[in-house]
Order: sequence, then C-alpha cells, then structure tokens
Amino acid sequence: MQTVHPPPGRVRLPAPRAPRAPRADGALRRALLRISLALAVAAPAALVHAQQVLRVTAIPDESPTELARKAAPLMKYLEGRLGMKVEYTPVTDYAASVEALVNKKVDLAWFGGFTFVQAHVRSGGKVVPIVQREEDEKFRSVFITTDPAVRTLADLKGKDVSFGSQSSTSGHLMPRSYLLQVGVNPEKDFRRVAYSGAHDATIAAVASGKVHAGALNISVWEKFVADKKVDPAKVRVFFTTPPYYDYNWTVHADMPQATREKLAAALLALSRDTPEGRQILELQRATRFVPTKAENYKGIEAAARSAELL
Repeated sequence: MQTVHPPPGRVRLPAPRAPRAPRADGALRRALLRISLALAVAAPAALVHAQQVLRVTAIPDESPTELARKAAPLMKYLEGRLGMKVEYTPVTDYAASVEALVNKKVDLAWFGGFTFVQAHVRSGGKVVPIVQREEDEKFRSVFITTDPAVRTLADLKGKDVSFGSQSSTSGHLMPRSYLLQVGVNPEKDFRRVAYSGAHDATIAAVASGKVHAGALNISVWEKFVADKKVDPAKVRVFFTTPPYYDYNWTVHADMPQATREKLAAALLALSRDTPEGRQILELQRATRFVPTKAENYKGIEAAARSAELL
C-alpha cells in the first residue's frame, strides 16, 4: 500500500479551541458555595422533620379490630397535641410488644403490669411508665364459669380452666398468684390448663363450654355485660381478686425528656368534660389518666417471681 505524505513545507495545525467562558470573580464563587452548603444542610433537616413519627403499640389483649377501634381517636388526639405524625402498629403477641419497645421499634406501648415488668427486666431498666388509668391503681381479675358446681377456687380442681395470654397480668399472672395462695396449683390440680390468648376469647371459651372456667380482666368482663355480649345469668363471676396495679403507657428511657413530658401532659389532659376526651376515655375504659412510676409494679414483679414466670 502506498503511503501518502503531506506536501513539503505544509504543517498541520491543531483544531481551534472554543473560547473559554470568563471566570466568576472570587466573591461570586464564595457566595454560590455558601448557598450550596446551606441547601445541603437544610434538605436533610427538612426530611428528618417530615419523617418524624411517634410509633405506638399495645398488648393484644383483645381482638385486633377492637384494639384498632380503641386506638384511632387517641392517635388523632396525640397528633394534634404533639405536632407530629402518630402511627399505631399492632403486634401479634405480648412478647412482640415487649421486644418492640425494648429495641426501640416503637416509642410508646400500652402494657399490662406484667408486660411492663418483663420489658423493664429485659431492657435493664431502660423503659419508663409515664401514666396509667385511675382504675389501674386498684385493678382486679374475675373468675367466671357456667358450671353450677363451681363456687370457690378450690372447686376448680379436676376442671378445664382457661387463662388469657401467658404474659397477661389480669388474665394469667395475678389469677395464678391467688390460686397458689389458696393451695391450688394449675399444673397439678386442673385437668387441663388452656391459654385463650385474649380476654374476650376466654369469655367465649367459657360461654361455649370449651372449658369449665376462666380468668380475665374485670373491665373487659364488665364491658361485655354492659354491651349484652354475654348473659351473666348463664356465665357468672364466682371469684374476684383483691386489687393490684396494672396497665400503663410506657416509653423507652432514650426518648427525649421534652417529648416524654409533652406526651405525658397530653394524656393527663384528657377529660370527660370535652367530647373528644370523653370519647377517648370511654374507649380506653378510663375515668382519667394519672401519673405512675416503676415502683408501683414491684408487687407484680414479686408475684411473677413467686410463680416462676420471670
């Protein structure tokens, strides 16, 4: 192949470059840099503010639909008082509610007394009860039956008996504690020990004859009677426990103090004198909320250790 050379005396020149844009002076460049930095800082801050959410859960001591119905007006109220989004997240069982708060997957949890004690022990004291219902200062459990032969706790020997959840204060721990005090050991003396999982399920098990008797939260029982969901002439209370401390609203100790105080103030401010307050308190089966503290649940902890449940 023949190589073609440029004619002698001609030199190739590089292609002309496009004219360079004039540089901004130093002051302008510094101003633009400041604006860029300001936007970079402001954008994440705005995003964090937009995503700020108070996450709430509750022990599943009733059906999921009932818990959601009770939660909705309270979540709306808290959003207005706190100025942030409030989300209710149901859990599958009592243990899941404990783990959710201990691991900070939620910020606020409705616990029974025993569930609070479990969370307190599990977290090494890193959960704090802030308020309880006035009713929870003297809470009680009831034993119910359809069997005419059952009149006392001792009469349950040889019977099929249902508790609620194994982690329930009013549906298991305290009823078990009072059984043990009168010399009745469920594992040794009952023909069968059942766990329904929830108070309303215990009522259904007794009413349908699946078990001879059951133990549950007194407020759920009274609500079922008031709503005519159970006939007290057929299903009757034969034993009511002495009073004890029970349910509370609990937060993780790492919640900012200002947020904790604002949240407690919002719950304490609920009043039956306003339509909104009356609706929320009635759904929560509460006269009002009052302050509480971890020391109130020492009796629950002692009962749990005595029953070898902790």
